[in-house]
Amino acid sequence: MSQLGSERMLRRVPTLWTDTIAAHRRQVRDAILDTTAALAAEHGLLAVTMSRIAEQTGIGRATLYKYFSGVKEILHAWHDRQIQAHLTHLSEIHGRHGPARNRLTGVLQAYADIQWQRRDHAAGPHGDELAAFLHRDARLAPAEHQLYTMVRDLLAEAAAAGDVRADIAPDELAVFCLHALDAAASLSSKAAVRRLVQLTTDGLQPPA
Repeated sequence: MSQLGSERMLRRVPTLWTDTIAAHRRQVRDAILDTTAALAAEHGLLAVTMSRIAEQTGIGRATLYKYFSGVKEILHAWHDRQIQAHLTHLSEIHGRHGPARNRLTGVLQAYADIQWQRRDHAAGPHGDELAAFLHRDARLAPAEHQLYTMVRDLLAEAAAAGDVRADIAPDELAVFCLHALDAAASLSSKAAVRRLVQLTTDGLQPPA
């Protein structure tokens, strides 16, 4: 092998090693998050300990404490990951090409689906306790504002195109949409969620 080829190989090996270590750390972190959330939903917040998490994930307590200092921090991190994934998905729909009314419907449908899927996240005898703990966190406010802004801006754009009623301000319509679609969390089927979205969008139509 030439000297140049050897130098390139030496540079590549540390990069591969770094990528492998980073991937492993992400996998361990994800396992900690998912395991802790599942334990909290199944057994209750007070029953979850760092020792139990370490046992369930198959890692040592010392390793666990290198990632997180306590159970509440893990649950907040789990919730932050969920929220960020949802916002990324909604932002992708918001940024697509096409008429604002289509993107608005897409965002509203996706948000309703997210609300409906919350039932899975809170599955277990203590799921409601876990949801109550996470949703009183003040860190939700920036995400909620980002979502509200997405919907409001799409409503304003659609209203300017004549596709959404302009007799009510976009900020009021955004509040109406989001509160209406929060009800998706209590529905029993995807068909019911679609009907809720349709009912909500029908209320946005320009008056005859």
